[in-house]
Amino acid sequence: MLNTALNLTFRYASHIPESLLRLLFSFAASLAWFFHIGGTAQLEKNLKRVLLHRDGKADHIEIRRLSLLAMRSYFAYFAEAMTVGARTAEQLHARIRGTGEGFAPIRRECMKGSALLAMGHQGNWDYAGFWAHDAIAPVTTVAERLSDEQLLQSFVDIRESLGMSILLTGEKNLTERLEAVLDEPHSIVPLLADRDLGRHGEFVEAFGSVIRVAPGPAVIALKRQKPLYVVNMHREMLSGARRKKAGVRFGYVCQISAPIDIQPFANMPESQAIHALSQRWVDVWAQGIAEHPEDWHMLQPIFLEDLDMSRMHDVPESIQAMSAASHRM
Repeated sequence: MLNTALNLTFRYASHIPESLLRLLFSFAASLAWFFHIGGTAQLEKNLKRVLLHRDGKADHIEIRRLSLLAMRSYFAYFAEAMTVGARTAEQLHARIRGTGEGFAPIRRECMKGSALLAMGHQGNWDYAGFWAHDAIAPVTTVAERLSDEQLLQSFVDIRESLGMSILLTGEKNLTERLEAVLDEPHSIVPLLADRDLGRHGEFVEAFGSVIRVAPGPAVIALKRQKPLYVVNMHREMLSGARRKKAGVRFGYVCQISAPIDIQPFANMPESQAIHALSQRWVDVWAQGIAEHPEDWHMLQPIFLEDLDMSRMHDVPESIQAMSAASHRM
């Protein structure tokens, strides 16, 4: 049902008042939250893990408050993404800004070179891709291949209309094609990497637990000898002239970390280096999640305690033992 609604929204975006569409999606988010459907229960498990690690406690009322904000943030992303073609460039630029220790360095680096970034399921990466094209450099990234071909094509069309180049998971020579982009001047490659349950995923620590992330950012950074940036996104209330230009109450902050120097990992065995660098970027990314958990759109199992090990492959014995111990508790 959600896929059908998204496809229809994309098709008729220019005919739907944005304020009405946002209201409808916010109402749908509130319904899903109230009835604990659409991934809300798993979202709350994930938020509880973040709060326990951050605060040492996880009050039920606070979890419910955050999960409502997170569901509204998640549904707002879909409302924004599927109607981005009806927005003006001025509106989009007013809806996002860049900051962080790495913002100035990455702009300098991409004037003549390229940059690699790791990121998670946060904020609105379609807006970010549009903004980055002008603020930093043109974007090439990877999108997950969806079972709904029509919805997949809609998302690809959206991102390409915003100036991004899109590759799909499962395509041949994907890593090599990303490396080729990084060999070109004035380009950036952001990779969504905070959850990868496939056989090649890398197990790392996060929020007092273990998650499995995509190895791509670490693998490519080490192979191409490039520093690795980490990006976090969260929503912010707009005001004044910027709010008037944006035409909405909320915009986004794209926070870019200082570049992670890969030289400390250069002399390690390959598998050890990939693990260590993956752990390093996850540590940076987790700080951003802890600061703004309400904008983490993770409605799927991610922490070790919630994963079904019987469905996973190439799991180290140490991780299997940790999983077994967690389920006995």
